[in-house]
Amino acid sequence: MSFGLLSLLPPLLAILLALATRNVIPALFCGVWLGATMLAGYNPAAGLYNSFSDFIVPSIGDEWNATVLIYCGLFGVLISVLQRTGGAHAIARAISRKVASARGAQGSTLGLGMLIFFEDYFNALTVGSVMRPITDRMKVSREKLAYIVDSTSAPMCLLGPVSTWVVFVMGLIGTQLGEMEVSGSEYLIYLSSIPLNFYAWLALGMIFYIVVTQWDFGPMARAERRARETGKLMEDTAKPPSETDAMELKAPGDTARKRNMLVPIGVLLAMIPPLFLWTGNFPENDLVTAVGNADGGQSILIATLVAVMTGLAMGMSQRLFDFREAMDIVVEGIKSMTLVYIILALAWSIGSVTSELGTADYLVSLTEASIPPSLVPVLLFLIGAVVAFTTGTSYGTFAIMIPIAMPVAAAMDLPMALAIASVLSGGIFGDHCSPISDTTILSSAGSSCDHIDHVRTQLPYAVTAGVAGLVAFFVAGVTGTTWIGAISGVAVILTIALVMKALWQPRQVDSAPQTR
Repeated sequence: MSFGLLSLLPPLLAILLALATRNVIPALFCGVWLGATMLAGYNPAAGLYNSFSDFIVPSIGDEWNATVLIYCGLFGVLISVLQRTGGAHAIARAISRKVASARGAQGSTLGLGMLIFFEDYFNALTVGSVMRPITDRMKVSREKLAYIVDSTSAPMCLLGPVSTWVVFVMGLIGTQLGEMEVSGSEYLIYLSSIPLNFYAWLALGMIFYIVVTQWDFGPMARAERRARETGKLMEDTAKPPSETDAMELKAPGDTARKRNMLVPIGVLLAMIPPLFLWTGNFPENDLVTAVGNADGGQSILIATLVAVMTGLAMGMSQRLFDFREAMDIVVEGIKSMTLVYIILALAWSIGSVTSELGTADYLVSLTEASIPPSLVPVLLFLIGAVVAFTTGTSYGTFAIMIPIAMPVAAAMDLPMALAIASVLSGGIFGDHCSPISDTTILSSAGSSCDHIDHVRTQLPYAVTAGVAGLVAFFVAGVTGTTWIGAISGVAVILTIALVMKALWQPRQVDSAPQTR
């Protein structure tokens, strides 16, 4: 059964309710229920039953999703361990000695986010939790912290040479090369798309500009002024998706030691490359093939588990806590991610609903009409953005769009890398704008920021970079020269920034401080 335009109703309902109620859990559930009701012949009772039997429970039981849930729980434990042993506090204290301003705190957050390019979930949770005490001390709003974390994690995962995202996309490219009976290295094709991922580069460039100039506009400007002038890092009505008490455990006395964080994190990072190679069947497979076949999720999960065990062992050896207290830390760390579990499960469920309704297929069908080749990159970018926005998943968007983009590029004699980069950019852009995106949710959790506040303040910045990216792909498609497209994108984002600065800054200056 084809639902056509009606297939957009469940994700749109979830998004609108989330923005209106500032509570993403009931909004997501309503979206799932509406979709299940439509699939059940518009029977609301059957839709309620099917919401659980066909979507929520299977989503939780899915192998990949279960891996993510376990990983989130383990990472919640790791955060609790690092803070209970004083490692996180010591690192924050060491960084804070060199950070004397809000600009320095934000720049340090950006730098740390760029260094952790191999996994977006790890990036979002790590950077947010480590930098939060420093940005709090410098009166940087939680909204600003979440924006820097979110807009750094996903772009860096696609701009880095190796990451879980790279592995996934390489798999899609390799499969499509086989179906098209075209020879070539999926890894080299992916590497050639990195310079053309205009939105990712422009989003990072915008963060750099905002950090250096310390200028904001829209809801973010109001949030920053609130934090700076009143000391309120969040709105009074804010509800962070992680339990602040558990995420901010303090080390006893003066036991804070940097090695209590550096060693577990070092163990985690050191284990990831060999686990990638092992799960990729190296040395039977060559290095590139092994990386391409690696099980990124399981590798990160095992590495995190060993890091947790290392941190607990160090804490007990230093007599910071005994075994019973260590188990309490484990339980509290898992509990701290409860809201994240619920939101992720519902986000996956609504993604399954949209798949059953044919939402993505309907959006793709809109592009089947005859179009000039020069507009193909623009349309791939736009469709990818809409699919990611309505489904809340970049991975799903890539899986849908890359098998379409590559044959279209081959048929229209377009650079394959440009078509792939258009899809990747669109997926990230839509992901940054969507309140049902899992990476956006985890950025809110790691930064301990109200999720809807994060989405609302990030949206104008994401749209600005998105408009610049759209122009870049248009110019690249029309001229056939990618570097001209890149220059056009930079020119557009700078123009928008200057115009917004001229329009917004007088209001900032003239407005009276808001107090509650």
